[in-house]
Amino acid sequence: MNFLNELPRPFLVLAPMDDVTDTVFRQIVAECAPPDVFFTEFVNVDGLQSPGRPNLLKKLRMTAMERPLIAQLWGKNPENFQKTAAEIADGTLAREAGAPEGVNFAGVDLNMGCPVKAVVQNGCCSALIDNRELAVAIIQATQAGAASRLPVSVKTRLGSREVDYTWHELLLQQKLNMLTIHGRTRVQMSAVPADWDKIGEVRALRDKLAPDTLFVGNGDVESYAHAQELAAKHQLDGIMIGRGIFSDPFVFAEDSPWPAYSREQRINLYTKHVKLFVETWQGAPRNIAALNKFCKVYINGFDGAKELRETLMNSASAEELLAHLAAAHRRAA
Repeated sequence: MNFLNELPRPFLVLAPMDDVTDTVFRQIVAECAPPDVFFTEFVNVDGLQSPGRPNLLKKLRMTAMERPLIAQLWGKNPENFQKTAAEIADGTLAREAGAPEGVNFAGVDLNMGCPVKAVVQNGCCSALIDNRELAVAIIQATQAGAASRLPVSVKTRLGSREVDYTWHELLLQQKLNMLTIHGRTRVQMSAVPADWDKIGEVRALRDKLAPDTLFVGNGDVESYAHAQELAAKHQLDGIMIGRGIFSDPFVFAEDSPWPAYSREQRINLYTKHVKLFVETWQGAPRNIAALNKFCKVYINGFDGAKELRETLMNSASAEELLAHLAAAHRRAA
């Protein structure tokens, strides 16, 4: 079943971000202002099909709030992509990850865009731009595993060292349900502004080669209004927002209340996040240091925020962090 065809146009997507878009943060975003589509963190298929599988299930943990949710995969072995896609489609992995009865992933996405050096040196993600035979084998294996039960999509970049439309032409020939383009090359990382005109050029290729493949743009999107503007200008089906969520947890809201949030409200929202983190990962392998990534999201935009962040980020435990937040809340009240 392809839920993508039922989405509004343009639809908005929360980008997959490793050690960021876990089930806890997705639940917070869902309560603030949900996107039309969620993505998981990216999870390695070769690890999932190994004795290390239990250690990776945390990346697939989900609740009924975070729907529709696409599972993003990465790795090197096409056979493992096929096995994993089949286990996602039939609900096996959702059940193993502790999803509620009847809750499953809505799609499978292939990470062919992550530019992190260690990942690329291992021949994965954006390295596949230069290993196209393997890229096609991975796509076909995933499609075989999904067996038309779930849509299969790809997220990638404009090219490896330079913009290369032959890469996008190849992808568009694979009968993907959706293609997401991040507006930078692999070597550019995040060091230059996203090139939305080039994203528009790839969209034109989509129109010519694969009009049934939904097309999503990604890179430096700052707000709901900005997303709508880019979608209209470049005639896109959807817009994916990543780092924009760090400056506004309500970034998917047409009229975000975040700029007017008081110090007390911001502290309260971070406290909620920390408590949900503790509740979710009690006894599970998630380090408390992971919460530091979110501190600046909430503890920002008021007098004394910098000093409070320093105190919070030096907390040795969740209990200490919550104690500091409670003290800050009392001072703000």
